[in-house]
Amino acid sequence: MMEKMIFGRFIPGESFVHKLDPRAKLLFVFAFIVIVFIANNALTYGLLVAFTLVVILMSRIKPYFLINGLKPVLFLMIFTFLIHILFTKEGDLLFELGFVKVYEEGLRQGIFISLRFLVLVFMTTILTLTTSPISITDGLEVLLNPLKKVKFPVHELALMMSIALRFIPTLMDETDKIMKAQMARGSDLSAGSLKDRIKAVVPLLVPLFVSAFKRAEDLATAMEVRGYKGGEGRTRYRQLKWQLKDTLILVFLVVFAAGLWMLRG
Repeated sequence: MMEKMIFGRFIPGESFVHKLDPRAKLLFVFAFIVIVFIANNALTYGLLVAFTLVVILMSRIKPYFLINGLKPVLFLMIFTFLIHILFTKEGDLLFELGFVKVYEEGLRQGIFISLRFLVLVFMTTILTLTTSPISITDGLEVLLNPLKKVKFPVHELALMMSIALRFIPTLMDETDKIMKAQMARGSDLSAGSLKDRIKAVVPLLVPLFVSAFKRAEDLATAMEVRGYKGGEGRTRYRQLKWQLKDTLILVFLVVFAAGLWMLRG
């Protein structure tokens, strides 16, 4: 499962989405996070799903690869769906199975909230798949530049976020290696009761934390040796270029949001 985890990974490409300015993609995703809360009926949620599918096609990321990579978050979606099914007692009673009673509003909210979660995960994952960590850092730093006037450490914050994104797949790969090493020594991580499985995870955490701290220390040492002293006076080798297509994609998103608002029930 670890090798299928794609959140935080970057896949180079020549698609329309890849070529967008990172600032435009960041603004697009931030705005989309707000826009998903506009939807409140079947039509608007259908449009949200269709819009997300169009973005996936434009990114040229293979859909089955994207779906397989997002399987680790499937549990959260199922959990969210079941919570609404079990605890929302509004609308007509659809069916009853023992102590479980499923109401119309519970089913409706479970489907809608799960779809909202799904499109958000897809869209944020597309951002990391089509934008390199260094581009995300540069774009975020430029967008937050006005905060420098109040002495906010914009460069340091952008750098920390970039490093965090970069280390997600690295730590996942490290976890996979440790799991395989433990299994080769006879440890069974998938058998036994829930309590036994939790105990089996403990031997994974210690080497994982040791490895993470060692990587962090090595990175800090490398940055210090290269003379890194924060963002003051630093220049960029890669210059960001805002183009007409970046403006058009944001204008289209505004039009899309206005259409969703008009179609609200």
